[in-house]
Amino acid sequence: MSGILNSSIGRKFAMALSALFLMVFLLQHFTINILSVFSPDTFNEASQFMGTFWAVQYLLQPVLIFGVIFHFVMGFVLEIKNNRARAVGYAKSNGSANSTWMSRNMIWSGGFILIFMIIHMIDFWVHEMNVKYIAGDMTGLINPEDPTSGYRYYEELVVKFQPIWRVVLYCVGFIFLALHLLHGFSSAFQSVGANNKYTKGLKGFSKVYAIGVPLGFIFIALYHHFN
Repeated sequence: MSGILNSSIGRKFAMALSALFLMVFLLQHFTINILSVFSPDTFNEASQFMGTFWAVQYLLQPVLIFGVIFHFVMGFVLEIKNNRARAVGYAKSNGSANSTWMSRNMIWSGGFILIFMIIHMIDFWVHEMNVKYIAGDMTGLINPEDPTSGYRYYEELVVKFQPIWRVVLYCVGFIFLALHLLHGFSSAFQSVGANNKYTKGLKGFSKVYAIGVPLGFIFIALYHHFN
């Protein structure tokens, strides 16, 4: 593994794989969250399942955390390496003429997304870890002593999106995510060698994903705030 990461191509390939993995997770995360708009009960059931099923908690969750850390660390490493290369390359060519604004500023959009993710994890993930593994409450109920009180996930989600500052933060965060994905999605496919007759279709799909999923999350935040 270390030998692969020592080469520029290897680092880009590993970065692309981690990006594709995170995009699959993001789609799954959106699918569950959009249920809160159409069916609070289904959202509660799905959240309770994801929060208590052993394979999700003890296998997928650690892999996801590793994938997030790896992706951001590798992104910063690639940026440092690219900046060193540009110090020589810019003397010969104008880099901005051969690249888009999004590709040149991936590190900045990625940095803001990292800050946004930390706040998001404090809002939801840290809270869940505290309730489940510190307080020891795996019931998911509003009142653990009352089986008829119902699951707490929908209620907590709605309460989180009442403050306008949090809604604005989430909207801005997902706008940056859309900008990041607009370049990152197609770049990831290119890095893993997906340049063939399906390239045009992949680019079209990447644009739909990069704009549609973040817009969907923004819609969820605004919906719960105004309702």
